[in-house]
Amino acid sequence: MGSNTVHRLAAFTHSPNGGNPAGVWIGSALPEPAIMQRIAAEEGFSETAFLAPETGFDRTIRYYSPQREIPFCGHATIAAGVLLGRSQGQGTYQLSTSVGIVPVTVGDRAGQYHASLTSVEPQQKPVPPELLTAILAAIGWELEDLDPQLSPMLAYAGSWHLILGVKELAQLNALNYEFETLQQLMLNAELITLQLIWQESETIFHSRNPFPIGGVVEDPATGSAAAAFGGYLRDVQQISVPKTILIRQGEAMGRPSQIQVEIPAIGGIVVTGQAVWLGEQ
Repeated sequence: MGSNTVHRLAAFTHSPNGGNPAGVWIGSALPEPAIMQRIAAEEGFSETAFLAPETGFDRTIRYYSPQREIPFCGHATIAAGVLLGRSQGQGTYQLSTSVGIVPVTVGDRAGQYHASLTSVEPQQKPVPPELLTAILAAIGWELEDLDPQLSPMLAYAGSWHLILGVKELAQLNALNYEFETLQQLMLNAELITLQLIWQESETIFHSRNPFPIGGVVEDPATGSAAAAFGGYLRDVQQISVPKTILIRQGEAMGRPSQIQVEIPAIGGIVVTGQAVWLGEQ
């Protein structure tokens, strides 16, 4: 596996036309941060993951969006896990991220590789009222549009996200926002994405995730937000645990994604998905 190659995979999909594309770079040692940032900007995906060393089940991993380093990224982790499983063997890889160890178990199910990451311990914080007001204004939503069953919350499982549940799917599908305004609000609040949710059933949720801080209008699949949302549902006792839910994302963008989220009674949240190749440089 050449250390100058960026492998390109789409995560949380079985089709190259779906999911969230990611770059995965593997080498003997991580490049300097400025070089990783340059490579990520050249790739243009919402995230490129960089892993070292080239062999073994213990790796260091870092994540770069086109504009900045991100503490944790789920879809690039799934992409990296499938790449490692296909090229170096099935099993559990221990990935040392900047926020802690994230185990990734990869295996072949009927010819399709799946990877499952276990997040760091989830956390939540209340949303400052002024931040909620400003973000709602930036996306053109009102307080009365929000789902009373899904209270606004800051949620974390490696990266911080703002969860906003909406009453109507049509409102989620019509999402439009002021890019630079939202970007600055999210930078100031150290948010990675907005996790905008519509609940279809007890176990099926639809999500859209603006990602302006990475220089990306919207993410078609956000594994870190899915893990944070799983922790949120458990900790606000919105569901009985253990429970497995499905998050459908990317459909409004034409890149449908399916994110399986297993919510155990305690501990990290397990996020599972497939990944497929887009081609290699």
